[in-house]
Amino acid sequence: MNHSIESQADESRADESGSDESRPIESRARFDLVRYANCWEDADILCTALVPQPGKRLLSIGSAGDNAFALLAGGAEVVAVDLSSAQLACIELRRAAFRNLDHAEVLKFLGVRPAEDRWATWLCLRKDLPQQSRSFWEQRSDSIRNGFIHDGKFEKYFYKFRTYLLPMIHRRSTTQQWLVPQTRDERLTFYKQRWNNWRWRLLFRVFFSRFVMGRLGRDPEFFRYVEGSVGERILARTEYALTELGTHDNPYLAYILSGNYGDALPRYLRPENFEAIRAGLDRLHVIQGPIDEVAMSWSQRPADGFDGYNLSDIFEYMSPELSSRVYGSLLRAARPKARLAYWNMLVPRSAPPEFSARVSTLSDLSRSLFLQDKAWFYSAFVVDEVRSSGVR
Repeated sequence: MNHSIESQADESRADESGSDESRPIESRARFDLVRYANCWEDADILCTALVPQPGKRLLSIGSAGDNAFALLAGGAEVVAVDLSSAQLACIELRRAAFRNLDHAEVLKFLGVRPAEDRWATWLCLRKDLPQQSRSFWEQRSDSIRNGFIHDGKFEKYFYKFRTYLLPMIHRRSTTQQWLVPQTRDERLTFYKQRWNNWRWRLLFRVFFSRFVMGRLGRDPEFFRYVEGSVGERILARTEYALTELGTHDNPYLAYILSGNYGDALPRYLRPENFEAIRAGLDRLHVIQGPIDEVAMSWSQRPADGFDGYNLSDIFEYMSPELSSRVYGSLLRAARPKARLAYWNMLVPRSAPPEFSARVSTLSDLSRSLFLQDKAWFYSAFVVDEVRSSGVR
């Protein structure tokens, strides 16, 4: 969800039929806006899956940059790629902040903590941004002044949910109870007895329906391969998150319910990771383009290739045929024992069967990490591992 669908093959790789069904997402959805000002995927399980460490090179969907920086903190070299120049501008602005500000100042500038004059800070940071990213933000002074992590389309979608929908269901004091430490039994009782009323079920299904989410949060094209009720499936996952997972330390839940992270910071913003990220900024490469093309271009150089991939949920925006072609390109650019980590939200996707001799799905690890996933919207988390080096 967190990605700007960032990675598909371009028009030249569409089926010869030229049908709309075969066209990649970048030719069907908009990429000229900040769709995600934050990453909405759990970097904790991602880092456990990919094991970032010195000597590894990882290819990551760019999105807003949160998870690329989380991987960087482990000591790996990270190539962040996205189709959207707006999403890349989010990454470049974060990099400039980490390079020039201390931890407390980063939190203030991004919008996690109150700040008096973020524009003055921007004027100090702008020199460290590439020209395209600098021009992008100079035209968006309100976004900078208000804290740019709140200015994505998806963040505004949650603002509407928090501001207009939740007050129709529960009082603010009831909503805030989720951010107070509770045992599993206490959460389960609270959900059943106080939270799960008919208004919650009805309005949630409507607000998170394919129609509403496609127009206010995501692009309608992101639902092309989705079958069944979107709202019903997300409601079931939300019940799981509110009852089975700890809620008081969940950064994604905190943001949705309160409009900010509070003390439940995402991995890349935690103080213990700040110096490691700052020290590794020169190991971060930010590139615009389809992820499979970037992967192949890097793997042409001696001793290059990748030890792991953060693929967000890109495969569910592709037809099975296109998904297989992109997956195959990533395999050809992979080093032995490389891992491919990706989410399914509403469309089931896994390693294409034609590559079964080349990769194995780490089913136990995938299942274990999925059960811990604090970004609970997804229906699966998959970790595949390359059995042998790619065949070009």
